[in-house]
Amino acid sequence: MGIKIICKNQRAGYDYFLEEKYECGVVLVGTEVKSLRAGKGIINEAFVDIDNQGEAWLVNATIPHYEFGNINNHSETRKRKLLLKKEEIRQIEKKMAVKGYTIIPLAVYFKDSLVKCEIALAKGKKLFDKRDSAAKKDVERKLRQGQFE
Repeated sequence: MGIKIICKNQRAGYDYFLEEKYECGVVLVGTEVKSLRAGKGIINEAFVDIDNQGEAWLVNATIPHYEFGNINNHSETRKRKLLLKKEEIRQIEKKMAVKGYTIIPLAVYFKDSLVKCEIALAKGKKLFDKRDSAAKKDVERKLRQGQFE
């Protein structure tokens, strides 16, 4: 069946240096899955938190209410557990001990019939880094268009 992307974090590459990427499952309730199947979901402001028990949680991701749901509809911005192996979580915690690193979600997608989330270990960019990245992209775009000879 393949991969169907539901939502992407468009600003991730602009705001962060992306170091390592991981794929993980997401624990969801039924109405959340139905809402995602309709193509709704926002992860632009989301981040990943690792608690004291060594579990990873997707925080601040918005999955809108399922429009045909009833009184048992889910909360839009609740914390959702991410399914990672213990060893992967330990690796991420070690790297997060370095100052300035965070974990951000890059995309939420269906892989066959399962909802997966791609997360990345990232370090925030300063303003001058963002300007430098924008200038490089501008030069590459002009080279592709043939404006520089």
